[in-house]
Amino acid sequence: MQPAIHFAPELLLKAQDIKVVFFDVDGVLTDGGLLISEAGETIKRFNTLDGHGLKLLQKAGITPAVITGRDSAPLRARLAALGITHTHFGTEDKRPAAEKTLTELGLTWAQAAAMGDDWPDLPVMRRTAFACAPANAHVEARAMAHYTTLARGGDGAVRELCDLLLVANGRYAQLLGAYA
Repeated sequence: MQPAIHFAPELLLKAQDIKVVFFDVDGVLTDGGLLISEAGETIKRFNTLDGHGLKLLQKAGITPAVITGRDSAPLRARLAALGITHTHFGTEDKRPAAEKTLTELGLTWAQAAAMGDDWPDLPVMRRTAFACAPANAHVEARAMAHYTTLARGGDGAVRELCDLLLVANGRYAQLLGAYA
């Protein structure tokens, strides 16, 4: 099966050595909206395309890590279902959390990518080799990004980055072939 997806060669070169990707949650893995029930429970919507992309990253040997300012049982359940074990919840200062994960994995900032949508994500995005923002990210996050997705956060933006990284690492066609 011939892949239909294409990315600019300069993006692929910039992303080819990525081994870990830091993701924000609200505005990246979700659309950023918060639904709050009468009982005060926060409800979030996750995209299954994004979820499958995160699983594909793991199959390709790229570690997804989540650093978020919020915490909830449904979020923890979703990340556990996706097999994401490098997680930091309730973290306002995201840089130290990212540094901790890099140390645990024996990696450097030069092997890291990040996807964020707002100011709290900028310290991590600025240090990584490859920064990405969803189409609906704040202007400062988009300005810092090496790539801004066509898709909006919570609506396939994460999958778009996952696909780019899989192509850059030479694993996309192989993984796609398993579904032919």
